[in-house]
Amino acid sequence: MHGFIVVDKPAGLTSHDVVARVRRILKMKKVGHTGTLDPFATGVLPVALGEGTKAIPYLDEGVKEYRAVMKLGITTDTEDLEGKVLYERSLDGIDEAVIRGSLALFTGTISQIPPMFSALKRDGVPLYKLARKGEEVEREPRQLTIHSLIIDRIELPLVAFTVRCSRGTYVRSLARDMGGALGCGAHLTSLRRTSSGPFTLDQARTLEQLADEAAAGPEQVGIVSLKSALAHLPRLELTTDGERRVRNGISPKADDLAEPLRQLAPGQKVVLARDGVIVAVAEEQDEKILIVRGFM
Repeated sequence: MHGFIVVDKPAGLTSHDVVARVRRILKMKKVGHTGTLDPFATGVLPVALGEGTKAIPYLDEGVKEYRAVMKLGITTDTEDLEGKVLYERSLDGIDEAVIRGSLALFTGTISQIPPMFSALKRDGVPLYKLARKGEEVEREPRQLTIHSLIIDRIELPLVAFTVRCSRGTYVRSLARDMGGALGCGAHLTSLRRTSSGPFTLDQARTLEQLADEAAAGPEQVGIVSLKSALAHLPRLELTTDGERRVRNGISPKADDLAEPLRQLAPGQKVVLARDGVIVAVAEEQDEKILIVRGFM
């Protein structure tokens, strides 16, 4: 099996835990995930299988969507419900109109300081390990994009919202900053990822469902193919001889392509394919097509 499956990650498991379970269920060694979800979070976790692990760097997961619930008035050290309470504040003067009016501050391009409880590293040490020791280090603000932020429900002190955002956004920190702007603080009580690039909740299955599929036979496991996962990249069709050359690690020439080479931007990534099967990812360099990653 080569490609991707979309797991509906349950709360309480790390992304690494999910990969280990998928490895056992499918009896495969070559398994990896495309990006972590917090243990308390649920939802879309794309898992690469076989040759899919080679395609991870070329996926387009630049936009992600989450449904979240934050609790106003309480701030925690982890910025979620699993952390230690740092302080509590009154919600006096905070109502639906005030909350909705604050949204404009958190849409478009914004600056965000990553949380201490994160996998980001300082001198090779994950920040969460420093945070567990009670240490805090300065973190550089990061520019990111909030494409949309919609309030779904307000039942104070809880506020449910849906956010579409760029890669690298910490929704925990978004809730922290929204609570800070309201003057009362906040932390996340739930987080569910509904999409990550081309991977959506509609494609997802629980680990139990995956186990049932695998027990029924490998052909019953719903795989997102390399072709589908890399559909955002331009595709160049190879001739029979071109496929043979590329599979031998030789970058294609004009005669190896089934059609004239189109104009490509400098550094443009493309997929090389034959009869709908992805053979390699390549890159334009000085008007040449050079292989950057081959597939079996």
